[in-house]
Amino acid sequence: MSFLRKIFFTLWYLRKPPWDTNQTPPELADFIQSNPPGRALDLGCGTGTNVITLAKHGWQATGVDFIPKAIRSAQRKAAKAGVSADLRVGDVVKLNGINSPFDLILDIGCYHSLDQPSMQAYQENIKRLLAPGGTFMIYLFFRSEDKLSGSSATEADLLPFEQFLELVERQDGTERDLRMSSWLRYKKASL
Repeated sequence: MSFLRKIFFTLWYLRKPPWDTNQTPPELADFIQSNPPGRALDLGCGTGTNVITLAKHGWQATGVDFIPKAIRSAQRKAAKAGVSADLRVGDVVKLNGINSPFDLILDIGCYHSLDQPSMQAYQENIKRLLAPGGTFMIYLFFRSEDKLSGSSATEADLLPFEQFLELVERQDGTERDLRMSSWLRYKKASL
């Protein structure tokens, strides 16, 4: 993650970032209702809304974000909610100190902000950390053909996941009617 990108996100957290809705999306809520609790990892967890929701439903939840202010806020929110969660300042590309397999890995708006080399390292982390039979849920924005920069991905950026995961569900939509987005749910084969 570039230094400028870190400054950009840090500045957003001086106020309330537009993505920090304090609402768990229905896609995750539905998943929680239809799957038994296990170990969950939220990549780019921000202020911990989804980590806290998972913990409230019996999940052993870990959240990682590279903005210290976001993690401090997540820790305060978890304490106020009376849940235990492992909240860490860290880089989703490196994930230092995170080694255990996870039954669920969640990414809401993180992967699409990475550059190509970082995406490759991220993909390797998903491959390494997702337990056999585990689920990887991701929400991301897509780059339009006329816009080649910004926080967005291409269809080609998803292809590497299909080398080790099976796409179970895809819901395409738009973010605030401005740009294409998708919820994708992948499953890793059981041993």
